[in-house]
Amino acid sequence: MDLLFPHHECEIAQSVAANGKESVKYWMHNNMITINGQKMGKSLGNFITLSEFFTGSNKSLEKAYSPMTIRFFILQAHYRSTLDFSNEALQAAEKGLKKLMQALETLKKIKPAVNSNNNIAKLQQDCYDAMNDDFNSPMVISTLFEAVRIINSANDGKENLSHADIDLLKKIFEDFAINILGLKEEKTIAENNITDGLMDLLLSLRQNAKINKDYTTSDKIRDELAKLSISVKDTKDGATWSID
Repeated sequence: MDLLFPHHECEIAQSVAANGKESVKYWMHNNMITINGQKMGKSLGNFITLSEFFTGSNKSLEKAYSPMTIRFFILQAHYRSTLDFSNEALQAAEKGLKKLMQALETLKKIKPAVNSNNNIAKLQQDCYDAMNDDFNSPMVISTLFEAVRIINSANDGKENLSHADIDLLKKIFEDFAINILGLKEEKTIAENNITDGLMDLLLSLRQNAKINKDYTTSDKIRDELAKLSISVKDTKDGATWSID
């Protein structure tokens, strides 16, 4: 908006002159960034660097935000639109990203049904259509969250997903969420293994308590985990857990 001709054209000219060739076919620049409705700028004293976002070391920030949270937040707005940073919006993006990543993990645990009542191919086409519509990342994310709804519903036994459905959903997440939008789970493999191992142990202890009709202990494990924002859900195939 404030960098119209000849700014970007000059950047392209310099790059081509320096490298002797065109580096890319398309040059894209996000629109203006604002902070709580005010244009970001050093002169206004409201400028936040990426390192400050990541450490929370800016008076405008209530906490630190991870690189993936910042990426996901930016992708929720079309690159031609202005983008307003606020703690509320960043925290909402943090929750949204977690929900997206959890759905991918849930998908890996769903047992396929013989018959399907979903049109997963349409979700894939909707993602392609959104990307072909001037890199419409907000629409891609919206479609991915429709996939999240279906995955969670299937996990609750309310919808059916065939083996082909599950494979295609995995491909949609791999292609669009991971490879194109560049989103990924930020916990290390070691952290994931430790967390999974501890939760498996707790759920095993809870299951043994239920078998022995020690419902006081089984309820206590569930309730104490809930205090840590960990939800335990009993299904016909056993208990599952998720971080709220």
